[in-house]
Amino acid sequence: MRARIHKISRHVPSIFQGRLDFNTTQHRISLSIEHPAELLALRVLAIALIALVCGYLYFVSASVLNVMSRKEALTRTALIQGSIGGLEQEYFKLSQSVKPNSGAALGLSPVSQTQYVYRPGNVGAVTIVRNEI
Repeated sequence: MRARIHKISRHVPSIFQGRLDFNTTQHRISLSIEHPAELLALRVLAIALIALVCGYLYFVSASVLNVMSRKEALTRTALIQGSIGGLEQEYFKLSQSVKPNSGAALGLSPVSQTQYVYRPGNVGAVTIVRNEI
């Protein structure tokens, strides 16, 4: 039995077979060639990454400093409230020696028309929440 040798030129490819087009006149995308905008995109992404890291560090340090200053403000508030209590005690002790007749000697005059101011809400009330973070 003799093997038959077929010539390739006699066979026509099927319509279901793919086609390889090696035409290089058209501009195509290749992964082995650098795109002109790649360097610019890399620089923009690097700058954006650096900006995000700097922003993150700024906000973390700002929140830590705010927590520290708040704790310091709370300790100062406690010290001031303690000194106010001592001053109130001293005031009450000294005010018992002042009588209504000694007002003229101090330069005080009687009030004839009294008007009161009403502020709705708690303007001076401060609520302190512990352990916010």
